[in-house]
Amino acid sequence: MPDITIRRAEEKDIDKIIELLLQIHELHANIRPDIFANGKSKFNREELVEIMKDELTPIYVAVDSEDSVLGHAFLEIKERNDESHVAMKELHLEDLCVDEKARGLGVGTALFEFVKKKGHELGCYELTLSVWAGNDSARRFYDRVGLKEKFTMLEYIL
Repeated sequence: MPDITIRRAEEKDIDKIIELLLQIHELHANIRPDIFANGKSKFNREELVEIMKDELTPIYVAVDSEDSVLGHAFLEIKERNDESHVAMKELHLEDLCVDEKARGLGVGTALFEFVKKKGHELGCYELTLSVWAGNDSARRFYDRVGLKEKFTMLEYIL
């Protein structure tokens, strides 16, 4: 198992983050070609620079002893305070990806444990995420680390 450190993403990490975003996007395009276009990334360089500046949308990377990016976690800190809900802070895991070459080495678990700890530090009530139907390996991972189903979104394609 590599020596894994998790740190806030920096501009020098953007090329690798885009590579990881492409890996995720291709997986989603294979599962749902009616929604995801092949060969695309969720964000471009300029968008990532802006996201990295926002304290409510931090990006963390898992790096090895040579500071090479092995995976990333995109977070979004949300505060809910309306009349119909209990006021709470939520930590949403928008994106978690481990490089295909580093899977099975504990990188995903290290990132997830880091995210849980960050949620506690921020005083969040819950950690949430979404996973696409058909992404069976991600679903197995999330089940293994203790996530429970909160609700199900259904669709009817017209």
